[in-house]
Amino acid sequence: MASRAEPTETGERRDWRDVVRDAADLALLGILLVLASAPLVTAAAAVGTASAAVHDWTRTGSWPSARTTLGRFGRSVLPGVPVSLLTIVVAGLLAADLAALATGRVPGGTPTLLVTALVTAGLAGWAGLVVVEVGGNGGGRWRAAARSAARACLDAPTRWATLTGVTALAALLAVLVTPVAVPILAGYTVAALHAVARRRPVPARPELP
Repeated sequence: MASRAEPTETGERRDWRDVVRDAADLALLGILLVLASAPLVTAAAAVGTASAAVHDWTRTGSWPSARTTLGRFGRSVLPGVPVSLLTIVVAGLLAADLAALATGRVPGGTPTLLVTALVTAGLAGWAGLVVVEVGGNGGGRWRAAARSAARACLDAPTRWATLTGVTALAALLAVLVTPVAVPILAGYTVAALHAVARRRPVPARPELP
């Protein structure tokens, strides 16, 4: 993957070739992420490693070396197995619950369906921030990332809502696009989560006396 120096650091303006190179890099990242997640139990390690790579890219303008990336992945596999299994189980239960409510197989009706959908979306937004946080700590410390993300969501509900929107949009696009484009979407989604999480609120302008 190519290096991407920010124009503010190099003094040069980025042109369409830089944009195309970034898009290609993120597409490749998504493909590698999906391939590494294929055994399912390695999904957390793959996501954490991809997030760590995006973390480096957004801050230094360069992707980590293959050796660094493989080392991160190898160290993250075993700690990530429980995370992968827990995520699969929770996602499966929520999907089954939503499907049962939507088809009327269980009582509750529209109000319960809406509440469940909101809870699912909120959890997805929090999970998106967990992915960003774990990328910042090297890709393997999921428990610390989960705690940090929970505090950040409570401290900045607006950012939590924005991350929720990103994950919801990604899920919608995953349903709408052709299956072959889903791996590419994965790389763009990780980058979008980092971009949203990095934003800082603009301080209020002090009133003049």
